[in-house]
Amino acid sequence: MRAVIAVVVLATVAGCSAPGVAEAPAPAPPPMSSPRPPGAAPPVAVGAADWPTYHHDNARTGVADQLAPLGTLRAAWQAKLDGAVYGQPLVIGDRVIAATEHNTVYALAAADGHVLWSASLGRPVNGSDLPCGNIDPLGITGTPAYDQATGLIFVVAETEGGRHTLAGVDLASGAVSLRRALPPPKGDEIAHQQRSALTVLDGWVYVAYGGLFGDCGNYIGSVVAAPTAGTGPLRSYTVPTTREAGIWAPGGAAVGNGRLYYAVGNGESTQDYDHSDSVLALTPQLTLADSFSPAQWMADNAADLDLGSMSPAVVGDRVLTVGKRGVGYLLDAARLGGIGGQLTRTSICQAFGGPSVAGSTVYIPCTDRTRAVDLDPTGGLRVRWTASVLADGSPVVGGGAVWVTDTDHGILYALDPATGTPRQQIEVGDLPHFASPTLAGTRAYLGTNRGVVALNVR
Repeated sequence: MRAVIAVVVLATVAGCSAPGVAEAPAPAPPPMSSPRPPGAAPPVAVGAADWPTYHHDNARTGVADQLAPLGTLRAAWQAKLDGAVYGQPLVIGDRVIAATEHNTVYALAAADGHVLWSASLGRPVNGSDLPCGNIDPLGITGTPAYDQATGLIFVVAETEGGRHTLAGVDLASGAVSLRRALPPPKGDEIAHQQRSALTVLDGWVYVAYGGLFGDCGNYIGSVVAAPTAGTGPLRSYTVPTTREAGIWAPGGAAVGNGRLYYAVGNGESTQDYDHSDSVLALTPQLTLADSFSPAQWMADNAADLDLGSMSPAVVGDRVLTVGKRGVGYLLDAARLGGIGGQLTRTSICQAFGGPSVAGSTVYIPCTDRTRAVDLDPTGGLRVRWTASVLADGSPVVGGGAVWVTDTDHGILYALDPATGTPRQQIEVGDLPHFASPTLAGTRAYLGTNRGVVALNVR
């Protein structure tokens, strides 16, 4: 995939300004006046064992501290839905939330997988109507996010004509309580794909845009934020490039140190610096606060070897980013370093997807075998192990194991976190790119090309 990603960080820094930032009026159709239907039940609070957003939390740690210890891994149930589930399922209370490429949001009973409600958000785009791409049909791709303040599940649906719509679906009833057009700020809307996970933060939902597989058309990486209340102007940031620089890594923003960090892909320029192939720091108001790009950013852009393929990992006051070139860059979260200003660098692997972070260890979604990378006290990086099996999905951690998929062969592994060798494995069926399990209670849940599978972990 020739997608371009830079890491964008959002920071609460007063007075910051940058090119590509805009406060835009809300586009038509207008949002509903209230995100909650009359007489609706109070929003469901997020519990300790829930999984309300990609990789569990806004830091994207991918750690489920409440997961039961691993015993014998076995199938629990399988729900066949109306399309592929590319986003990670969410778990809130006794409900599993899944969104499909057919633009349907489902609530499934965690106990047995039966459908509690479903909400349709319009017809998806047929692959033959897109300028390029590898998802057919194209509907909801990015992982939804649950907002416990409003009780809404936020998703972005792509519908006929390449239109992108933000919707808020009531967790309790499935009612579509909020809907508004959410086009990318620049370029041709149909050339943009919304793959990155959504982020709900302090009354706003943040949505990132990249391009389609094949890098066709006039697309420019951007982030758009809308109030979760359903009314009010949008915020937006656009990477200051002439074309490309998509923000498409599955994890979307990693929040830490008062900032949101995004990975940005290669831009069109190989001469004038355009903030592509980077980690960018944005404020919650979507102004640029800081950035990092490798010293060889021009060569990265020319060869499609950018940082955009993996979401950044926040490890305390450090940020680790790894991309298509296979080099890991350790950054100071407070001062990313500009061009070539990393704290250290080391060869790790070509990485695609979302990492997980447990203490000072980062589990990297390598294209061949998962790596465990340690940040040592002196500020260095060390690859502690490489998994003994082929596993290319985005890893998560819980129950004394590192959970990762082999997306080519439809296998879920539970790896020993000390050695990277399998403790358990199970076949789960056809999987989409970057598939990553959700861990909650005594179960692991996976989105597949046919729906959702649930697995007992003990």
